[in-house]
Amino acid sequence: MTVFRWHQPPSLPSTEGWRPALVALTLALSLPLPALAQRPSAALVASDPATPTAPPAVLALPALDTAAAPERPTDIERARAIWQRANQRVAEFPRGHIDLLRWEAQNPARPSAEAGETGANPPALDMAGALRQSLRHRPGLFSHAGMNELERASVQRAYAEHVRDLQRTWIDAVAARQRLRLVGESLEAAAIGAELGQRMVQAGNWSQARLLREQLTEAQARQAWTRAAQAQQAATEQLARLLGVWDAQAVVQLTQRLPAQLPEPPAGLSMGNADAEAAALRSQPLLAQQRLKAERALVAVSPERLAAWSQAVDEALKTPAAPAGSTPWLAPEIGDPRLVRDHGLEAAVTAESALLTAAAKRRSMAREAWSQLHSQHASALQAQQVLRLQTAQEQETLLRYNGMLQSSWDLLASAGERLNALDAALMARRDFWLAQADWDALLAGADVEPASTGASSDNNNRAAAGGH
Repeated sequence: MTVFRWHQPPSLPSTEGWRPALVALTLALSLPLPALAQRPSAALVASDPATPTAPPAVLALPALDTAAAPERPTDIERARAIWQRANQRVAEFPRGHIDLLRWEAQNPARPSAEAGETGANPPALDMAGALRQSLRHRPGLFSHAGMNELERASVQRAYAEHVRDLQRTWIDAVAARQRLRLVGESLEAAAIGAELGQRMVQAGNWSQARLLREQLTEAQARQAWTRAAQAQQAATEQLARLLGVWDAQAVVQLTQRLPAQLPEPPAGLSMGNADAEAAALRSQPLLAQQRLKAERALVAVSPERLAAWSQAVDEALKTPAAPAGSTPWLAPEIGDPRLVRDHGLEAAVTAESALLTAAAKRRSMAREAWSQLHSQHASALQAQQVLRLQTAQEQETLLRYNGMLQSSWDLLASAGERLNALDAALMARRDFWLAQADWDALLAGADVEPASTGASSDNNNRAAAGGH
């Protein structure tokens, strides 16, 4: 380290020689910072309250349907005219009411499948690109020459934890974007059902009670869309924080840069439980150093002293934890004070205990992470199979509808069931990739506590989002 020492300068006979240099230095230091820098720092620009930016994006909620109940004519001739006109319009479309309603769906207040997105095609942001962008403002995650093994292992662990957190956030953002489109389709199906019911009441074919059920379904679908839109916005903001994106307009574009959907899970997994534990132990360099430390401490103590300590522990554990008349939860006591004063024995026992705790924790994390990955993989494949069956059932219902064997309501119900299956498949795929991110982080040296999936809370909303 360089040490600067100030010395009293000798008396100068004249100031004529150094006065011009002092004046030039004073003028240079008086210049504003941007005039000295070739390229302004993004951190300085972002932290400046005077930096202009776009206003925060406001969630565009779907407009509420405040239309009054349809008029039900009391005159028989007027009712017959309404019924004939409605059926003539329906006959112009191959799929009847549903095609008619889709053709008439020109309401701009209804959220589209890509609400808030423009026609531009910004560059896609995959996980690798997101990682590179996030590392630009994290110098502490870079290793460098001259590091010892402990310092390098610490950096590697912090790097693995950052990659895991970024992967989980990126996966959530992609899934939230896809789910918003899916919930928008469910809202469209519910709106079609409500509009169709309103026309049937107006034509005299339906009761007001059945229309109220369809309108309730549409209102619940609107509520589900609002929750999905807010969840997408929250996931995007969390990803923006990790990427260092501070401009409001850039955050809006961040959603458009994400992939349209998560990749499909692989057909199979290629590691067993025993290999999982061994891989998790090998991936933690700090554990290897801890093992070496424990070996040295144990070698320095005679087997007789270790045996004496073990016997003293057994004797202490035989003592009741809370004898009669004493304070509850009394700690066990070592009876031989000579064992406690043996610093070499104390170091060996402490190192052995710490190593056992760390190894047991590491093996437990490996088993749990691998089990979570395996179960989520099976769940994703099963959900995909359910979706294929539900899609085939919808196609069959469409054929029967075209053959006038089933009604428009059967077709709408089948479409709603397919959307529910698609939602379940999306959540299962998301949970699998989250489990994969945890497993990859464990193999990279990070400590991982597999998070519980959020599918249960999402399942509670599917009934409202699925329509019929």
